[in-house]
Amino acid sequence: MKVLIVEDEKTLAYEIGEFLKKAFYVCDLAHTYQEGAEKIALNKYDFILIDLGLPDGDGLDILRKAKKYNEEAAYIILTARGNLDDRITGLDLGADDYLSKPFYLLELQSRMHAIARRKFKLQDELLPLGAFRIDLPKRLILFDNTPIDLSRKEFDLLSYLLLHKNRVLTRMQLSEHIWGSYAIDENDSNYIDAHIKNIRKKLGVWANTEWLETVRGVGYRIKL
Repeated sequence: MKVLIVEDEKTLAYEIGEFLKKAFYVCDLAHTYQEGAEKIALNKYDFILIDLGLPDGDGLDILRKAKKYNEEAAYIILTARGNLDDRITGLDLGADDYLSKPFYLLELQSRMHAIARRKFKLQDELLPLGAFRIDLPKRLILFDNTPIDLSRKEFDLLSYLLLHKNRVLTRMQLSEHIWGSYAIDENDSNYIDAHIKNIRKKLGVWANTEWLETVRGVGYRIKL
């Protein structure tokens, strides 16, 4: 999933970003209120992590603005403030969770997993996909109990489409998810199409993939 980390402590922001990248998140960093506000206005994110004590503004104001542009994102407040009023205000504004500094990165990841499970209504680690099943934590796709070899980007594409099943995702949205870039050029579009073609070819050996639909001129959808 795509994550924005709005944190003025550059070392901490980098550590969070590197940790989450190893867990297969795509991360953008912003170190000021202005940078955070600009990225939120231009990009769509699945998670936005917000430090309240920014040098040029209040993180709560970023949260207020972010809800207008990224309504579907999940928000976690990261702060050294111990003020109960700030915590209550953030939750009232729509934050999904609150972590006081210092915190363990594994705890942050665990809370993000819990939020994702609620957000996507995941009751089981194994998600059905036609004749297949996807194990998100282990990053496996299975036919019966046989694992099927997909590349990292192929798995990312397929799992992202599944989490947003029955919704058409544009090539731009898929490109942002895979490469973390807002802009999409012809090469990005071709890469998306090539990955989808490879997914269909690899899975089609085992069972039909009619659920993976091309929406002409727009993008792709998993219809279940």
